[in-house]
Amino acid sequence: MAFYHRLGQIPRKRHTQFRQPDGSLYSEQLVGTLGFHGVSSLLYHKHPPTEIRTVGQPEPFAPKLLKDRPLEPAHLRTLAQTTTGGDYLQARQTMLGNADVTLSICNPTERRMDYYYKNALADEVIFVHEGRGELWSQLGKVQFEPGDYVIIPRTIIHQLHFEEGPVRLLIIESFSPVETCRRYRNHFGQLLEHSPYCERDIRPPHELVTDDERESGEYVVKIKKDGLLHTLTYGHSPFDVVGWDGYFYPYATSIHDFEPITGRLHQPPPVHQHFEGHNFVICSFVPRLFDYHPLSIPAPYNHSNVDSDEVLYYVAGNFMSRKGVDLASFTWHPSGIPHGPHPGTVEASIGKKETHELAVMVDTFRPLYLTEAALPYVDGRYPMSWQPGFVPDPPRSADMMD
Repeated sequence: MAFYHRLGQIPRKRHTQFRQPDGSLYSEQLVGTLGFHGVSSLLYHKHPPTEIRTVGQPEPFAPKLLKDRPLEPAHLRTLAQTTTGGDYLQARQTMLGNADVTLSICNPTERRMDYYYKNALADEVIFVHEGRGELWSQLGKVQFEPGDYVIIPRTIIHQLHFEEGPVRLLIIESFSPVETCRRYRNHFGQLLEHSPYCERDIRPPHELVTDDERESGEYVVKIKKDGLLHTLTYGHSPFDVVGWDGYFYPYATSIHDFEPITGRLHQPPPVHQHFEGHNFVICSFVPRLFDYHPLSIPAPYNHSNVDSDEVLYYVAGNFMSRKGVDLASFTWHPSGIPHGPHPGTVEASIGKKETHELAVMVDTFRPLYLTEAALPYVDGRYPMSWQPGFVPDPPRSADMMD
């Protein structure tokens, strides 16, 4: 999110002497994107951020994409999977992916990580379906709660700390910077009046995490890069930053603060767009009034994804165009075949005034592929669910009943 923010102590001018109480210099670090042409922040460390002590052997850490499956829509039912592993990193199960983006579920059981994590090549967008806690990073703390998107730019070293209770996350990994929508910004980067959200809805880090417990020791940083997980041990905590300023930092914003755009007739999916990356967009479907033309049809029309794959992740409420979907379900409609409302849902939508649905949509402009990890969740009956008289399996969550 490109607006200026600062925390802690910084010198008046960049790249000038900034001394610690003992007279030694703080160590300056520029963190940014696109060479020296993208957004960046300047960090001031107590110790040089370069003091590697040991380098471990890398481990494979990439999903297996299945590129030889039949062309068909898919429904992944993940609600019953209440836990998927140990900590935030171990618990990830990637469901879909391509060269631009991956989508994973993550239901960890451990409350915190005992190491530090960095994604060297991708931004990570965490949608918090269930759970509360804090993101800790070199740039400070960001609190999160259900309905939040937590955006973590690449290279930011961080940990997630969860409160007690169930945790259910959707993780969108983007191999390009995740940004707000260009059409919502002016040429200065400010969000415009017609944008469905504004800077007041963005929550940047509010408090630094400065690790003063030990002056030196062994601090493990796990770095994800090129399908491998690398382990580096440093002599000092990466959370030794005393101040920073700039435009490059993690932040949170809530799906509940997204203000829907409505009209007399059915609005196309781009009105729901929340973020964008290279070759994909992220949209938020939120409670809203339906179309108010006297002959309007609230349900979406059938459409062909000529250039894009469409994925919906269902969060809450009754999604009016679908039958038999659960909370935490994914529906995936690949390019090459048309899709639309289930039989009976078009007529049933006529006359309805509003919806209380909540869902996250990802549209990609290159084909997605299911992963090996997704196979146990596949609803094998879904591709035939548009046949007249088809009776889908009932949803397992009461508030998704049609």
